[in-house]
Amino acid sequence: MKNVKKGLNVDVIKTISKIKNEPQWVLDIRLKAYEIFLKLKNPTWGPKLDFIKFSNYIYYFSNIEKNKELPKKILNEFKKLKVPIEEAKYLNGINDQYNSESIIHQLKSELDEKGVIFCSFDEAIKNHSDLVKKYFTKLVSLADNKYAALNTAVFSGGSFIYVPQNVKLDKPLQAYFRINKQSMGQFERTLIICDKNSSLHYIEGCTAPIYDKNNLHAAVVEVFVEENAKCRYTTIQNWSANVLNLVTKRCIVEKNGSMEWIDGNLGSKLNMKYPCTILKGDKSYAKCVSIAVSNKNIIQDTGAKMIHIGSNTHSKIISKTIAKKNGISNYRGLVDIKSNSANSFAEVVCDTLLLDELSSSKTIPTEILANSTSYIKHEAKVSTIDKEKKFFLECKGFKEKEINDIISLGFINDFDNELPLEYSVELKRLLKSI
Repeated sequence: MKNVKKGLNVDVIKTISKIKNEPQWVLDIRLKAYEIFLKLKNPTWGPKLDFIKFSNYIYYFSNIEKNKELPKKILNEFKKLKVPIEEAKYLNGINDQYNSESIIHQLKSELDEKGVIFCSFDEAIKNHSDLVKKYFTKLVSLADNKYAALNTAVFSGGSFIYVPQNVKLDKPLQAYFRINKQSMGQFERTLIICDKNSSLHYIEGCTAPIYDKNNLHAAVVEVFVEENAKCRYTTIQNWSANVLNLVTKRCIVEKNGSMEWIDGNLGSKLNMKYPCTILKGDKSYAKCVSIAVSNKNIIQDTGAKMIHIGSNTHSKIISKTIAKKNGISNYRGLVDIKSNSANSFAEVVCDTLLLDELSSSKTIPTEILANSTSYIKHEAKVSTIDKEKKFFLECKGFKEKEINDIISLGFINDFDNELPLEYSVELKRLLKSI
């Protein structure tokens, strides 16, 4: 069992790299990213983050010893959360991460036969270094933002997926991330490449128990969708109310490619997440369907970014936010149709449901249209519980909590319809528990 002490400096970064027995080129990138991290200020896009003290966090912690059987405590944690470890009938493979390390990887033989690579990011560095070098940090650069630089300096775990040309996967791949130590930082790195005419559905889940002190989660996701390829990235995030969730997710889509983000945010003290898609190729398409639910002392600042470069491109953002018990749920988004992106169309739909008078919501769109043959459509609506519907349900014997649950589930129907059945059932359970 190897761990590092609380705090961040060059020695910590070198220790992480040494524990992982990484090649020199990876350590060089880590150290360069750390230099950039020290120079960068906090992002101005989103809530202020000046309260974060980086010396308060542990940047690497593992409960796992190599060549040892997985501890029963960890197995029991995953069983409680219904993570499919022994059996995954509806999945092609699973990659689970506990704190800083990927601990379980199940890969079906049919993936090997098709040439699909699905492993932890650490394994990819060792076994598929040419692919990693080709794509790593090419979409989210070291200097992209302070937290992307931090991730690049201290990343550990995460998923690596390569789907070869003409391979279409009919079952999802899944990853699961859990923080299980106070003041722990988790910094997984995910890299996905869908080669020409391929297709993939990737599902990830996130959770953490409640601690007195904050946990920091700063992940980076890079997705490359080549010509005529399709990718769907589904996230069900159920972080506890002590987690600061600051994530950079970005995809680039080539000609006739398609990217879909299905993004569920059901927790964390502060959640900042804006999946970004760059529609580089002509006739490329992107959609982001998201929900964000805020409760007492929770700030959800979520949305999406769509950048149109190719001609005849199409994007759609559907944002559903719910706020209750003094929670804050904001939509913050960007649509940027460039001058060369002729005959393109972007659609934004933002709906907010406030379940009480103490909660609040803002819609903060940035929309740029730089040519005369394209257009952007934007709809926004804030609503409360309809008094007539509430009275009707009260007459049927439903109590206030049940009424709120029923109306909330109906409100997020657009998101729920995008989920596999197993995840739809789990989403409903989670919503009722909030």
